[in-house]
Amino acid sequence: MSEEPRRIERSDEEWKTRLTPEQFRVTRKKGTERAFTGEYVSTLTPGVYHCVCCDAPLFSSDVKYDSGTGWPSFSEAVTPHAVREADDRSHFMRRIEAVCAGCDAHLGHVFPDGPEPTGLRYCINSVALRLEPGGTGPAG
Repeated sequence: MSEEPRRIERSDEEWKTRLTPEQFRVTRKKGTERAFTGEYVSTLTPGVYHCVCCDAPLFSSDVKYDSGTGWPSFSEAVTPHAVREADDRSHFMRRIEAVCAGCDAHLGHVFPDGPEPTGLRYCINSVALRLEPGGTGPAG
């Protein structure tokens, strides 16, 4: 399951009919939900987290951990092609944005302070995700 996801492109008007206002603000307009308010911050349910916009699998609960930051954190994407990185120079700082490779939804950011073996922390907005409970990992 390491192939690239199918590309989905829609206009803002189409996205607005498919998403809640908060989902649209975060995923399509690069917003951020407030820390410690998201649905999946403390979730321990096994499963796979999917993009709320295009339903592409993004992260496994196997690599979810409590980073103490107030957002769900993962040490790697479910496959190498699931999440793309983009340069983010907003808010007078430089960060690496985590973007769904299937539909370009803003998910959150990636930081180099995560656990081994990757050393990465994908800090993701809960509102950008949908948890599909079940087996862990992409094979489920």
